[in-house]
Amino acid sequence: MSASGNAAGAHGVQERVAGQRLDVAVSVLALLADRTRLALLAELGRGEADVTTLTEACGAARPSVSQHLAKLRLAGLVSTRKDGRRVVYSLRHGHLRRLVDEALNVADHQIGALPPHD
Repeated sequence: MSASGNAAGAHGVQERVAGQRLDVAVSVLALLADRTRLALLAELGRGEADVTTLTEACGAARPSVSQHLAKLRLAGLVSTRKDGRRVVYSLRHGHLRRLVDEALNVADHQIGALPPHD
């Protein structure tokens, strides 16, 4: 295969990976575009919590919280561990915590009419 053939193949792979990256990012942002899920992730950003704690923190009904947590777990955004009979949830990585924090910071700026900054 020629050097130009290798370059074209590599370019196609890069485009495919870039497209997959955008698709996954859109999926993550779509999951964040729900008030209950965003509240759950904001609470989990403070540390591990069980369903009872998360239900109290976000003010939604327990079945709703459980359903939202299942979606977040299926998407790979939260993980679980057993603590006796309780299931304890946590964020899978700090990137998600920072994303949620930044979304809430943007909201603070819009609500408080604060000037933009970097």
